[in-house]
Amino acid sequence: MIQVYTGRGKGKTTAALGLALRAAGAGLRVYIGQFVKGASYSELNALKKIKNIKVEQLGRKCFIKKRPDQKDIELARIGFKKIKNIISKRIYGMVILDEINIALNLKLLEIKDVIAMLQDAPKNLELILTGRNAHPKVLQLADLVSEIKEVKHYYKKGVKARRGIEF
Repeated sequence: MIQVYTGRGKGKTTAALGLALRAAGAGLRVYIGQFVKGASYSELNALKKIKNIKVEQLGRKCFIKKRPDQKDIELARIGFKKIKNIISKRIYGMVILDEINIALNLKLLEIKDVIAMLQDAPKNLELILTGRNAHPKVLQLADLVSEIKEVKHYYKKGVKARRGIEF
């Protein structure tokens, strides 16, 4: 099954991590590959304590806020190749491709490659894709799509990102 969590609202990665926690609690092995992320986030500390969840960051120390450069492209493609290999080994029951929609939107990855990977994945594998601006072809292929809409956000009141809540 392919699940997509997209939209401009807060909570896409959080939803995926909730699924990871549920899957781990049911005894499934979970792999989380975080595209365009390389910084320290508080959830990484908790996830390290759960034996059947493995997390790898596939980006640099900062989230891309400017135009990506060749290093960003290289890291995303190396990470994508690693994930394809992980999927082919069939040792995980759930694979989360966190922020892959952003990686596609920034042209770090080719849509044709991602679609081929999704189509070739074992049918009993739960694939979770997160990030804003999901590609229409990904949405079409998905079995579940949740669009998270921002209705109101405290950032607009000047509240800064808080440890344990946003990172």
